[in-house]
Amino acid sequence: MAEDSDLEKTESATPRRLQKAREEGQIVRSRELSTFALLAAGFFGVWGMSGSIGDHLQSMLRAAFTFDHACAFETRRMMIGAGVASREGLYALLPILGFTGAAALLAPMALGGWQLSAKGLEPKFDRLNPIAGLGKMFSINGPIQLGLSLVKTLVVGVIGGTAIWNRREEILALATQPLQLALANGTHLIAVCCGMTVAGMFVVAALDVPYQLWQFHKKLRMTKEEVKREHRESEGDPHVKGRIRQQQRAIARRRMMTNVPKADVVVTNPTHFAVALQYTDGEMRAPKVVAKGVNLVAARIREIAAENNVPLLEAPPLARALYHNVELNREIPGPLYGAVAEVLAWVYQLRRFKTEGGAVPMAPTELDVPAELDKGGVSDDEADQEAADTLNPANPDNDDASGASA
Repeated sequence: MAEDSDLEKTESATPRRLQKAREEGQIVRSRELSTFALLAAGFFGVWGMSGSIGDHLQSMLRAAFTFDHACAFETRRMMIGAGVASREGLYALLPILGFTGAAALLAPMALGGWQLSAKGLEPKFDRLNPIAGLGKMFSINGPIQLGLSLVKTLVVGVIGGTAIWNRREEILALATQPLQLALANGTHLIAVCCGMTVAGMFVVAALDVPYQLWQFHKKLRMTKEEVKREHRESEGDPHVKGRIRQQQRAIARRRMMTNVPKADVVVTNPTHFAVALQYTDGEMRAPKVVAKGVNLVAARIREIAAENNVPLLEAPPLARALYHNVELNREIPGPLYGAVAEVLAWVYQLRRFKTEGGAVPMAPTELDVPAELDKGGVSDDEADQEAADTLNPANPDNDDASGASA
């Protein structure tokens, strides 16, 4: 039962599946919406441009039925008259052709937009299989399409028939009216009946569009296994991603270690934490953290600092506060300005002592570190990350600085 449920297409199509279907030329289409758009554009175009169309039709009829008796026997007059009539007819229909052409282009964009795909033009010989064709004819989709066609015909027929039946007396009265009045009233009745037919097509399109959307998304549904497989393909192999993250941590760690000799001081815990600070007067607004680490990384930072004569200061609260609250290559926060200023003052005094001699400066011991910034020791996540990086033989930087928490 579990296997059967996994094969059922119960999941909505993912964005990648929808994009792939679009590339293959599969987009939502509603013929009824396009039909309604064409009819509506033609009807309202004729209605709005009726004055101009009437003028061109009058010119066409006048040119066709008016001729000079002296020129009646010239064969060229026939071609000239046909050319004039054709030109006037084209001028009369050109706006309508423009409206209907625009509707034909814009109607498909209302649902799926335009999509030019060469895959849709590729020959598929399996469509010539008569057995497959008979299967489609007698499938459940056949009766559904037949029923929808009957409903569409019924809706349009009922609306159009009702409009004609309600005006049957006006239609019969046209025979008793003068010619000009009958033409005017007849044109009005035709416009009303055509408008009702367009309204019927609007109802049909309003019913067909949701059905086409539902059918399209139903066709693209996926099984749970397909969704999982696509997620794995898009996200990538977790083992490969883990290896990439390890390489990135190793590169970041090596880059970080190159900044330790440039630091002004390294603040330690003294064993669990080590944070290297750098400050350049006139170039930085505040001191920034150029390297930090815990456990083995902290030990490596201390070793590099000792090799390059970078001062080491044991200040556990300040080391913990800097490690937990300041990211690499970021300036220290305002609450730590006072404590770091005392540390840098000691560093400058120590440099002066090395160059000029005198009394050995005393290292600061009572630093003002806000209690809310001192988060204590190493967290379990940091310790686990340290162990994972240290024990992983694939890590190319174990020899130099294993287990960077950065």
